[in-house]
Parts: sequence; C-alpha cells; structure tokens
Amino acid sequence: MKRRQFLSGAAVAGATAAAASTFAKPALAQDVREWRLVTTWPKNFPGLGTGANLLAEYITKASEGRLKVTVYGAGEIVPAFEAIDAVGNGTVEMGHGAPYYWKGKVDATQYIAAMPFGLNAQEQNAWFQWGGGQELADKVYAELNCKFFPSGNTGTQMGGWFNKEMNTIDDYKGLKMRIPGLGGEVVKAAGANVVNLPGGEIPPALQSGAIDATEWVGPYNDLAFGLYKSAKYYYYPGWHEPATVLDNFINLDAWNALPDDLKAIVTQANTAVNQMVLSEFTARNNQALDTLRNKHNVDVRPFSDDILTGLGKLSGEVLRDLVSSNPLSQEVFESLIKFRTQSIAWSKFSESAFAQARILPFKY
Repeated sequence: MKRRQFLSGAAVAGATAAAASTFAKPALAQDVREWRLVTTWPKNFPGLGTGANLLAEYITKASEGRLKVTVYGAGEIVPAFEAIDAVGNGTVEMGHGAPYYWKGKVDATQYIAAMPFGLNAQEQNAWFQWGGGQELADKVYAELNCKFFPSGNTGTQMGGWFNKEMNTIDDYKGLKMRIPGLGGEVVKAAGANVVNLPGGEIPPALQSGAIDATEWVGPYNDLAFGLYKSAKYYYYPGWHEPATVLDNFINLDAWNALPDDLKAIVTQANTAVNQMVLSEFTARNNQALDTLRNKHNVDVRPFSDDILTGLGKLSGEVLRDLVSSNPLSQEVFESLIKFRTQSIAWSKFSESAFAQARILPFKY
C-alpha cells in the first residue's frame, strides 16, 4: 500500500513551498488560477467553516498566489446541499462539507464520512493513508466528477440533544430527530422520524419544536449554536459518529488541469488542515464542555447499556442490508470492517487499555 504523506499544520507553508520548488516554474508569470470554494457551513462557523478558510489560506500562500482560493459560505453561491453539484458540474472549482451529505447521489459516500460504532479519528486517518481508503474515496467521488481529500475531522461526537429522557431503545419510537448519514438510518430502524437539515437550520427547528432532538457535533459547535437553550438533556457518546470526516472535493477536470507542483500543494494543505481541524476540536471541546456544564448547568447523561446494545445490534443489521444492493458501498464497507477489526485488536492493548488506566484515582 502506498504511503500517504503527513504534515502538521505548523509546517504546511514551508513544506508545501518546498514541494513547489522542486518543480519547474510556470512559463508565464501571469499563470494565475482563481478558484471558488463553496461550503456546506455557515460563513466562518467555528471549526467547520474556519477549517475551509484555513485550507484556502494555505493553498493561496504556499502557491505564492498562483492558485488563489476564495471561500463562500452556505447560501452565498449555492445552498449547502447543492455544493457537490456546483463543483461536479464546474460552476465552481472546489467545495468543503461532509461526505454523508451526498448519500442521495452516491450511496457509498456516507461510509467514508463515519460509520456507527466504527473507526475513531486516528484509525480513520490510518485507513486513508495506509489502508486503501484514499483510493476507494477517489473511486467513489469520481462518480460525482470530483477529486476527494479528507480535510478535517470532528473526532468523537456527542450523542445529541433531547427534550425527553432516553432510557431504552423504545424511546426512539416516534421521535423527530435531525441525524444524518448511517446513524440516521439506524435511528430510523429504531422507530424515529429522521430529518436531515443543514447546520444553520438546526437551532430554529429545535427551538420551534419542529424536531424533538438533534445531534450536531460536540460541545464546541453545539455551544456556538446555543442548543442548550432549547433542549433539556445532552447525551453521550456519539455512537453514530465516532469520528466524522470532512471532505474537500475538487472538480475533476480542474484538478487534472493543475500542474504537478500545485497538485502537491493542494494535497499537503489538505493533510495539514485535516490534522489542524481535529486538534482544534479536541482543544475547544475540552473548554466548551466545561462551559456547558458549569455555566449553563446542562444535564449531561450517558446512554444506557440497553440503548447502546440495541443500537449496536440494529447497526449491524441495517448496514449489512444497505450494502447488499450496492457493490461500491459494499467494497468500501468491507474495507472499513477489515480495518476496524484490526484496530480493535490492537486498541485492546494500546489506546483502550491506556484510557482505562488513566481514570485510576491519582493526581499529578
């Protein structure tokens, strides 16, 4: 398996510039490309929208202005869920969102985003770089006339905001809940009425009672949306999205037309942003959870064993059934399951074992 290059965010400008210097300079000094990047996020939204901004900044600076990228928030050029169409048909060159938003167009995209009880962020990045994930994602996104890059990760999310106590799997019956992707398919199988809304429409829907419950991301973004004002209970863990990939998708014709040095810059910029966004979520979630609990007195609760066991059983049934009729989805799914099995076996002696050891009662 070909090794994927990885750079930290702090090193991206120097590293990508160095990569560019190994290629011949363009014949014409005026060889400047101006690209528009549309996102599914509200303009400058913390972590998500700002991650797209960071990507544009890295590419523009590292290319010394030869590839200028300008970011547009959801609705500025096209609505959030039309971003992939605008990129695929060449209206704009580049987009930023989450792969499961495109499941109605190419089913396999949702498996690339996140899988219930699946891989964590570290494992997901390893799958892309060492487990054949990048090649599979490119195959999937080619169906949309796009080139794919992982371009951010939320890490493990929260289970969601609810206006009633969730004690058993039966409590999902009749619940109106905003939850996208494969998690939404599982919750639907549990009896809920699933609603798919872009981020900017969640707060008013929860406040008005149009939905009874929602998941969004985690403390950092949930605090920014003020979801604690409209829901009583905040449940964990985010079984449905143990780590959610954000995607940078590029019109395939525009990508293929880039010279090799600019392709290298775009590739390394995405690698850096992928790590930077995950690091930001980790740091900001730490702070935001403290604010939610101690300033806003949010009632944070764990899902019961009955709920997690029930959702786990349904996840296996639902996912196997979904991929059975879609060869491309099945190919991605089987690759992920194989990597998940290997990761669990190693984690038992590493990450999981350490997480248990770290909660033992001692202080520094």
